[in-house]
This record gives sequence, structure tokens and C-alpha cells, in this order.
Amino acid sequence: MIFKKIFNYLFIVSMLMLPALGLFKFHQYMDYYEMFILVGTGLTFIWMSNYWQSFKYLVTSVLALSFISIFLYEGNLLSGEEQFILKYFLSSQSAIMWMCSLYPLSLLMYWFYLLKKQAFFGNFASQLTWIATAMGFIGLLVRWFESYLISIDVGHIPISNLYEVFVLFCLITALLHLYYEEKMNRKELGAFVLIIITVAVGFILWYTFSKGADAIQPLVPALQSYWMKIHVPANFIGYGAFAIAAMISIAYLLADKGILRSRLPSLIILDDLTYKAIAIGFIFFTIATILGAVWAAEAWGGYWSWDPKETWALIVWLNYAGWLHLRLVKGLRGPMLAWWSVIGLVITTFAFLGVNLFLSGLHSYGEL
Repeated sequence: MIFKKIFNYLFIVSMLMLPALGLFKFHQYMDYYEMFILVGTGLTFIWMSNYWQSFKYLVTSVLALSFISIFLYEGNLLSGEEQFILKYFLSSQSAIMWMCSLYPLSLLMYWFYLLKKQAFFGNFASQLTWIATAMGFIGLLVRWFESYLISIDVGHIPISNLYEVFVLFCLITALLHLYYEEKMNRKELGAFVLIIITVAVGFILWYTFSKGADAIQPLVPALQSYWMKIHVPANFIGYGAFAIAAMISIAYLLADKGILRSRLPSLIILDDLTYKAIAIGFIFFTIATILGAVWAAEAWGGYWSWDPKETWALIVWLNYAGWLHLRLVKGLRGPMLAWWSVIGLVITTFAFLGVNLFLSGLHSYGEL
């Protein structure tokens, strides 16, 4: 108990001191908006840790291992190939590959747990998911540092292309799942949520080995903005929540047909979880859309241009606004909303990925 209190105090002090140290050392490279984002991130982590103790351990582990990686580089990017720990564990690409290995394994363990109901498999699956998530965040943070080792002009936050945002999608979706899993003390839904994460992992691996997408590239001019640091994460909290809602809806539809019904939470719980996931996703997606409009006005001179990405973002927003209207105002429940949630994921996937593949416009920064 005493150790826990000491750890909590040290975490709060760290979340205050690290932004302060960053401001002291790098304020000449930052504008006021970026300073606000840095300080706000530390305060947000403190706030979140009060409600979710496990998040505190995740942040501590990620920061500690990321700083070890930065120390091992010694300012030389070639160290990533020369030092054993960097080459196989803590360089950005190594850490992300560990993430890509562990998520599918955790999916397998979740299915063992769902079918056999043995606590060992459920606990093992959760631990693998936590480790995979930690490695993914380490990979992104170290990639951020590596971009500056290439050149000060190349350095940027790693959420600027399809490779990086697919990693971000996996991490945010996993975090949302782990939060619900811990608060509900139910692990069965991991067998469904980890499916969508594993599909994203498959894309990351294909994109890496067939297209060399893991190479760090300079930002295009329109992305050289502080808005990217808040617009993109908000967007992907929305995407992650919508993906979780769809996978829970699949579990709902199976249970409604009598498939795995005795092994899944009740239909009422599944319906409520779907609603909560969509509500959270809708809030963040709305914020992201508003921020995107402000960013567009700054970058291109107009808040809205009916660019394909903007148009499909509006379609996604209207889709989930309609879903929430029918549930909250009309009181609709049951399979119809579950199917709507699943179809919503198809629409969201096209807005996220399909627009980049099949349409061109101002947002065409992530073509395959």
C-alpha cells in the first residue's frame, strides 16, 4: 500500500517535471500551441491515471524503455543496427514488430479463454495485449526520436502516413478494449476486438515488407502544423471506438442467434457496451472533424471544400449521429442497431483507407 502511494506521487511529479524539462530545453523550437499540447498531455495523463491505475503502469513502462532506447542511440542512428537491445527490442521498427507478433498471439489466447473458460488463458491474453500495446507506443516514441536523428528538418511526430496511423489505430483500439475489460472484469470480448486489431497488424506487415513503408519520410508542407498533433489522435480515438462497437455488435448478433451465448456477456450488456463505444467515438470524431476544418482553413484557406476525405468524414458522422438518434430518442434496441454498427465499420473503413486508395484530393498523403 505504501509502495503504491509512493509510486502514485512519483508518477504525478514525473508528469509535471517532464513537460517542464521539455519546455526548458526545447522552447526555442516550439510555438505556444505546441507548449500547450505538451503541458496538456502531462496533465491529461495525471487525470487518466486517477481513474485507471493500469494506465499509470503503461505510461511509466513506455517512458522508461523509450528513454533507455534514446540513451543507447547516443545521437547516432546507426546504433540501431549495432547494439543488440536496439536491434532486436527497442529500435522503433523492432518494437513495432514485437507489437505485430504479440497481438495475434493474444487473439489466439482470448479464443482459448472464450472456448475453455480457463482463467490462465484470459490472464495471459490480457498480459500479452498490455505488452504489445507498450511495445507499440515505445515504437512510435522512438520513431519520433529517430526522425530527428535523420535531420532536424525531417523530425516530426509519427502520425503522418498510413503506416504510422495504422500502428496508432492498433494501440488506441487496444487501450479502449483494455479499459473496458478491466472495468467490467470480463475478458470474453477480447476474442472479437483483437480480430480487428490483428487485421490491422496484417496490413502493417504487408505494407512494411512489400512497400517499405516503415521508412521515415519528411512531412509534406500541409502537414507541418501543430494541428496534426491533436486532430489525428482525436480522429483515431473515434475510429478505434467505432471498430470496438462493430466487433461487440458481431458478438451480439452471434449471441442473439444462440451461438456462444452461454460464453458471452448478456445481450443487454453487449448492447450497452456498443452504445458507450459509439458515444465515445462520436464525441472524439466530432472534435476531430471540427479541428480538421480549422486546420483546413489555415492550410488551404477554407473550412470546407467537399474534398473526398471531408465528404466521407461527414458521411461517417451522419451515420453514427443517426445511430445515436434512434437509440436515444426513439429507444431502438436489438439486432437492427447491431447490424447498423457493423455496416458503420465498413463505411468508416472506406473513409479511413478507401478514400486514399480509390479517390484523390487534398488529403491524399497515404496512397499505397
